[in-house]
Amino acid sequence: MITAEVVMGKKTGFIFLITLILGAILVAVFRYYPHHDEASTRQINAIAQPNANTLLNFTPHVSNVPRPAESFEFPIALGETGPVTNLYSGPNQYPFFCMTQESELGQPLVDNQQGLGIPIYNGEQVIGYSKDCSLPSQLLYFTLIEQDGNFSAVRLDEEAARSHHSSPLFRVEQGTINRFIYTLVMPISRQEVGNRQGQSQWNKKLIYQFNGGSGIGYRQGRQKATRVMTRQAQQLLDGYAVISSSGNKTSYTYNMLLAEDTARRVKRQFVSLYGEPLYTVGIGGSGGGLAQYLIGQNSQGILDGLIPLYSYPDMITQTTYALDCDLLNNYFTFRADNPKAWRDWERRRLIEGLNAINEFPQKAGFLQPLNQLMAGFAPSFPDGNSECINGYFGLSAFINNPRQGFLRPFFSDEVIAQTHWSYWQDLKHIFGTDEQGFGQSTWDNVGVQYGLNALREGHISFEEFIHINHHIGGWKPQSEMRQEEIALPLGTRIPIWLTLWGNHNITKASDGPASRHSGSIPAMEQAYRSGQVFIGKVDLPIIDARHYLENELDMHHMSASFYSRVRIAQHKGHSDNHVIWVAHKNHNPTTKAFAAMDDWLLAMRQNPQLSAAAAKPVSIQDTCFNEDGSIYATGSRVFDGQWNDKPQGQCQSRFPMFSTSRIQAGGGWGGDLFKCTLVSVDTAIEKGWYLPFNAHAHMDTLKATFPDGVCDYSGRDLGRPSDL
Repeated sequence: MITAEVVMGKKTGFIFLITLILGAILVAVFRYYPHHDEASTRQINAIAQPNANTLLNFTPHVSNVPRPAESFEFPIALGETGPVTNLYSGPNQYPFFCMTQESELGQPLVDNQQGLGIPIYNGEQVIGYSKDCSLPSQLLYFTLIEQDGNFSAVRLDEEAARSHHSSPLFRVEQGTINRFIYTLVMPISRQEVGNRQGQSQWNKKLIYQFNGGSGIGYRQGRQKATRVMTRQAQQLLDGYAVISSSGNKTSYTYNMLLAEDTARRVKRQFVSLYGEPLYTVGIGGSGGGLAQYLIGQNSQGILDGLIPLYSYPDMITQTTYALDCDLLNNYFTFRADNPKAWRDWERRRLIEGLNAINEFPQKAGFLQPLNQLMAGFAPSFPDGNSECINGYFGLSAFINNPRQGFLRPFFSDEVIAQTHWSYWQDLKHIFGTDEQGFGQSTWDNVGVQYGLNALREGHISFEEFIHINHHIGGWKPQSEMRQEEIALPLGTRIPIWLTLWGNHNITKASDGPASRHSGSIPAMEQAYRSGQVFIGKVDLPIIDARHYLENELDMHHMSASFYSRVRIAQHKGHSDNHVIWVAHKNHNPTTKAFAAMDDWLLAMRQNPQLSAAAAKPVSIQDTCFNEDGSIYATGSRVFDGQWNDKPQGQCQSRFPMFSTSRIQAGGGWGGDLFKCTLVSVDTAIEKGWYLPFNAHAHMDTLKATFPDGVCDYSGRDLGRPSDL
């Protein structure tokens, strides 16, 4: 008779053997496989010196600082190039990788012969180099074709455009502004082909398209006209004009001052050609959503209404809990005293806050046993997954590790060695640098009591609580970080990580607890002052819309919409200009959002004396949608729940949301706290933070685990300037 134990024993032995073989092969591959491919022929050869662009004075907040007068004469003439130096957002960043060819626009113009930037070819001969990636402005023509509900943009030459009869016609202008690729799309008639300013089919309403992704700078970015058009195909057919820039895609930078500076100039180019629109509405998802929040908060004259899709309030406060993910993954995989207890992924959720699901497959689950084996642990395949893994895998290396950089070989080895690659470095002119020249980090976890809510609710034992917090550690100083060990036998699309969860860059416990990371308070203050943090200071109409993706373990968690709402309410005393829509994943509410925003903005135009909240049509309310697009529930209470300490509303019940590691550690739902006020363990016990446990019995271990004290989330953010 074959028992379950025998089957499991054979299965475990088989897994161990396969993992051992795979591990040996991959280690050998990593050591001997070349790390560069044919793309190396286009690497940047040297680093140009930054221009001396004067920075804004951010005191007390950038929204109160007048922007300088425009120094460039718009419009850019056809065949000419736009400004290379931005107007007010800091020095040009180098190295800077040109991506005009990836955007189907050909090579950029030669601007030097010193080997700065990418080589420019005439046939096989290098005729010069481009460090600023400029392109002459040009006109192109396209039509939109629909098939089975999907749109494609098809380019037409000028002769074909002039004779075009059956399908809609669009004139596209592309060039460079602030070194990024800009795109203007205008619906036209065929009689207007060749007329740069023809606009007979335009409804006088303008859309600024933003796009998302995780970026650390150093790239021009890719922007294809076809992609801009298909993203807003229905709106173009409805008569809207659409503008965008690769500088407004967060895959290429999270410098929101540069994003604003660029958006302002792209809109200026449009207005100089076509006149002022009735209004300009923003659209974009993820990073393209948070960019709207920050540009809407920090500036005037660019956006009149916001439609952020599956967004976050900002990037920098998202890193607070996102960079916890790998610390927790590392703990559960390598440091837990009882690893089996954390194979229940729903228990992990109690600590991580973000959703986790048992038996949910991992795309690269084999990395866990491989790395456990290499670290001397018995290997085990994961039998579940979490948003921390499914959504944030690799984020800590990409944005936080200055030694990492890009998997694709954009740059030469010499340039790679000279550059500190990180989100912090992308904003070093704002956050400042340390003694070694590394961009200052705002991330801090001193005093954070991971899993405090789970302890209070009786889901974990006091011993587990202590063990997590004793061993979780923090990110090492940037000067001590090392590059991830990653094998690329199958190319950059399938990287094989041999240092899972950045474990070599996380502090370890020795004689005492694993040390935590203390962020730079001056950097935190500058993050606030420079408008990199959403503080809720926005008076524009906002329809924050998203699909419900919690069951997909997608990183675009529903709770992020409510972090924005909490901050708006904290700043304004209400959030009446902020509407949240959540839809079943199979229904796209974007077209409805544009129609609602049109009603709202036209109401404000007709009644300019009214605020956004006062002008909001009564039909525009918090809403959740069914799969077929019908309304499940609507009204002011439908999203009530734990986030605002009210009985659960209908939409919150239909589409339940989760939290973050910092909320599970006792923090607030605004999520806008960089560095907590610390209190002693004695004070925490007196306040009853560990009830129903008798914390006095654990006094010594608590004090040993938190030698600096623990977070008091009722105190102020020590990183927030006192005048904000």
